[in-house]
Amino acid sequence: MTESPRERYRAQVRAEIKRHAWEQIAVAGVPALSLNAIAKQVGMSGPALYRYFGSRDELITALIRDAYRSIADTVRSARSAGAGPAGLAHAVRDWARSDPQRYFLIYGTPVPGYHAPDDTTAISSEVMAVLIEACAQEADDGPRTPFDAHLETHREWAGGHPAPAAALHRALSFWTRLHGVLSLELAGHFAGMEFDPDLLITEELAALTSR
Repeated sequence: MTESPRERYRAQVRAEIKRHAWEQIAVAGVPALSLNAIAKQVGMSGPALYRYFGSRDELITALIRDAYRSIADTVRSARSAGAGPAGLAHAVRDWARSDPQRYFLIYGTPVPGYHAPDDTTAISSEVMAVLIEACAQEADDGPRTPFDAHLETHREWAGGHPAPAAALHRALSFWTRLHGVLSLELAGHFAGMEFDPDLLITEELAALTSR
């Protein structure tokens, strides 16, 4: 369906507003996000901007949805190119390093007073679904752990994914180890330690592969 000129203009203005919002976030963080300041930057009044985003939370939600969609597309593309769990992890790391503020918006400290709509969680689950599918191909038949048994009866977090519990366990372990290292790296906590975080992530994931 072809967009009307008015719809195209609205999309362009919304994109410009979001671009200025990301610039604000990069400087002062999400809590300092100001719609009135953005309105001045795009050359409109505060009330006029509210025709494009009805509230600060609506704007934050749009940014979160964009971020989740971007990372979901990234992991799907990597998987389509043949990446296994480790390859997906490095794709996520490259994505995060390209825009740390975008990463921290969805995986960092929750924004005070903000509650994301349920559909943002649905988008984020796409990333885990790709990782679970990749892990299911590599999961072995090793001994079951108590956590494996726990996952058999608590699959809601994985969208009820039918993969074996061992694959779910491995995917969750990959995800937590990756974000542990990645969050520390992006926050600058490895500064001065003089080692390569890429090698650390590789070693962490290799340890899981040999599980």
